[in-house]
This record gives sequence, C-alpha cells and structure tokens, in this order.
Amino acid sequence: MHPSSSFRHCPSCGIPRNASPTQPLHCPACNYTLYFNTTCATAAFLERPDGMVLFIRRAKDPAKDKLAIPGGFIDEGETAEHGLQREFTEEVGLQLEDIRFLCSHPNSYHYKGLVYPVLDFFFTARTHADAAPQSLDGVASTCWLDPASVYPSEVAFPSMVFALERFLERRRNPQ
Repeated sequence: MHPSSSFRHCPSCGIPRNASPTQPLHCPACNYTLYFNTTCATAAFLERPDGMVLFIRRAKDPAKDKLAIPGGFIDEGETAEHGLQREFTEEVGLQLEDIRFLCSHPNSYHYKGLVYPVLDFFFTARTHADAAPQSLDGVASTCWLDPASVYPSEVAFPSMVFALERFLERRRNPQ
C-alpha cells in the first residue's frame, strides 16, 4: 500500500477523502497538494585487505534473517557519506575509510503495511585487517564473506543484489 493510502482526510482542511492511492495526494476542496517523494538510503561494501566483505544478518523485518551490507536511511541534513558512517557506527560499531561511490538503484521498502519508494546509494569502503564488527542496532549477526560466494536469494533487497553484481563486476574489471 502506498503511503498516500493511509490518509483518510486532507492533512490541510480535514475533509474526508477517497482512500485510493494517488501520487501526489491532492485535495479538490482546498487545493492542497502533498507529494510523497522518494526517500534515500545508503550502504557500503566494507572490504578487508584480504578481500572479505562485511555482511550482516538482519534482526528485523523487512527481510529478517537475510544477508545485507550495513546501511540505512539518510537523515534530514545528512550527506549520503555522513549517513553511511552514522549507520555503520549504529549497526556494527566501525569507522569507514576510503569511501567511494559505487552505484545507486531504486528500491521498495515494505514496512508496517506501507510501501516506501527508496533510492539506495551504494559505496565501497575499507577497514583494517583486525576490524571487529559488533552486532548492534537491527543486526542479528555479522560475518566476513567472500562476496562472490553470496547467492542473490540470500540477499535482503533487490537493489542490494544489483549493487553486489556491480561490486563484483568492478572487481573483475577495475577501472
């Protein structure tokens, strides 16, 4: 269900409205328009010197128990890179080095009956060989894996599968 479906009344004048999803939400009574813009998220393939990449197992829905790379939603006023570092600190307690943009991809985030349109920004980053991630906010467990051994069906989100393919492609064909 699109977020606009949760509005039963116009948020400006309060008149009852048709519950059908519309983009944008428009009230014919007061001419108020509410846009539901795409939200942004960020994640990174954190690579050790031995080529292993940090994956987490998600502790919560959506995609509970699936593999993911650490990341999350970008807060208001943050850059993608700042949001990425904040999410890494919150989820696994690590600082990132050598952050580089990899790709972006649209995603649909299903949460509590609503489907949020998201644009995911993916990065690569490095850390030192003895980095010890912790399982913190929303993380059931962490593991260092050879990214080429991860099956797409194990990955939490289609956008992350897309990014994993780009990551592996870049490894095969460095620029």
